[in-house]
Amino acid sequence: MKQKFEIPHCETCQARLQSIFSEVSSQDLEKLSLHKGCNFHRAGQILFQEGGHPAGLFCINRGRIKLYKTGEGGREQIIRLAKDGDVVGYRAMISGQAYSASAAVLEDATICFIPKSSFLDLLKESSTFNARVMELLCHDLATAEQKELSFAQKPVKQRLAETLLLLKEFYGTEEDGMTLKGSLSRQEIANIVGTATETVIRLLSELNTKKTVALDHKKIKILNPQALLRTARVYD
Repeated sequence: MKQKFEIPHCETCQARLQSIFSEVSSQDLEKLSLHKGCNFHRAGQILFQEGGHPAGLFCINRGRIKLYKTGEGGREQIIRLAKDGDVVGYRAMISGQAYSASAAVLEDATICFIPKSSFLDLLKESSTFNARVMELLCHDLATAEQKELSFAQKPVKQRLAETLLLLKEFYGTEEDGMTLKGSLSRQEIANIVGTATETVIRLLSELNTKKTVALDHKKIKILNPQALLRTARVYD
């Protein structure tokens, strides 16, 4: 039997507690609940595409999303990963510009959509919410600058080690405390690192030989997090 899809309510949403909406008043939450929409999205579905114009804000109730740019030859560069409690598409909406990247679902996800007018009304009426959005903007800007610096100055091996540590934080680990949850393909990992798939495969094989990680098909187990951290920071 097909499982019935239940629309999450803002007032009781657990993901909201980790989001920019965590301190929004009950009255404002009721307004958001009245105007928002919510849908179940399968892995691989596109939320929005680079160059499109936003009509609202996407809030992730459950699931994983990738934001990416498409370069020459259709090659992807993953610029951000988003999960429960994260919001996507807000910068383009606030600036009134087109999306600078595309967004696609990595895992089956429940995603709510808040119309632009509702979001901007809340932004104007709530100084607390306004401050949270400004904090998020500043954080994302600093992260983007750091990533740009990393691509310009750090070798691929270091970027791969950083990416594995990022994926550990983003996805978490299975019960053994070492195996990364999620199952990104080698190509998707390469799209995050900013290199060729073949390079990622070779470097993962080197880390496997050194027993820093263990590989089992798509699964990656971090055996020696301290060694991976040293590689990420070029301490060796």
